[in-house]
Amino acid sequence: MLSSGIGITARAIDQTQEATELTLVQWRVLVIASQTERLRIGELAAHLGISIPSASRLVRRIEVQGLLTAVRAEDDRRATNIALTDDGREIVDAVVRRRRELIGLALSAESEDLIADAGLLVRQIADRLAEFA
Repeated sequence: MLSSGIGITARAIDQTQEATELTLVQWRVLVIASQTERLRIGELAAHLGISIPSASRLVRRIEVQGLLTAVRAEDDRRATNIALTDDGREIVDAVVRRRRELIGLALSAESEDLIADAGLLVRQIADRLAEFA
């Protein structure tokens, strides 16, 4: 049976050598950051449903890993913009590739099971109908 999206994502992270140290929340931050050129920590906090101080701590932990940069916004010195580094982008791309591979494997295995089940069902229906002939 096809695993949940979170389960597949967790497995993809675990199977991508460069990403094995990431938590699911850190992965989510990288994905959110990958979807925009400029993301403020306040916007990230809103996306994640956490406080701005919690988002700041999370960003600092990811920044230490070299996957994000955090820079004071030029238009508002109180705000901080975050962006993926090249290493962060590479990890996002690698995990997304592995996730797609895992989904493909799950779907092909599930499709084979469904085809086998459908064949069995058709034979059972044919046998039942033959009883009435």
